[in-house]
Amino acid sequence: MKPAKVPRSPRVLILIDYINPLNFPGAEKLAPSALAAARATVRLRERLDARKVAVVYANDNYGAWTSDFQALVAQCSERDDISGEIARMLAPRPTDITLLKPRHSAFFCSALELLLKEMGARELILTGLATDICVQMTAADAFLRGYEQVWVPPDCTAAETTKAKNTSIEYMRDVLKCDVRSSRTAAK
Repeated sequence: MKPAKVPRSPRVLILIDYINPLNFPGAEKLAPSALAAARATVRLRERLDARKVAVVYANDNYGAWTSDFQALVAQCSERDDISGEIARMLAPRPTDITLLKPRHSAFFCSALELLLKEMGARELILTGLATDICVQMTAADAFLRGYEQVWVPPDCTAAETTKAKNTSIEYMRDVLKCDVRSSRTAAK
């Protein structure tokens, strides 16, 4: 069997930790805004599909070193709560690329950097959970790697509190030089 070719895509949409059982302390505060962010991400993904922007899912493995992404999607999709609704709404499609990450940044100890290089990616669009943790850490690693542009649309991310989200968005804008315009207003 021949391995699938990696798509060439100068821009890549990265969905961070959306496939998530939301069963940790503070998840009850994150869930409502996570659902709103997932809905905004679906709309953004649809617009980007028309421009042939590749989609990569970077998701925690939740400490299960024998886990696989499709099993995580199936497990979350069966849940009768917000995490299940998000998983069903944002389930990876056959053309999407999925990878598991062991820690906060999607770059740390994962194949993301190599994958993006193979894709010819120069611009990243980061969405997901949580704005002030995994999204920000991924944005910091993208900044350190010198990507031409990193766009973090705030409406496509969620945090446990509005203050945490706003502080993180400001940091990504001011320090990491991310584009933080809304997915609704940015002409991307």
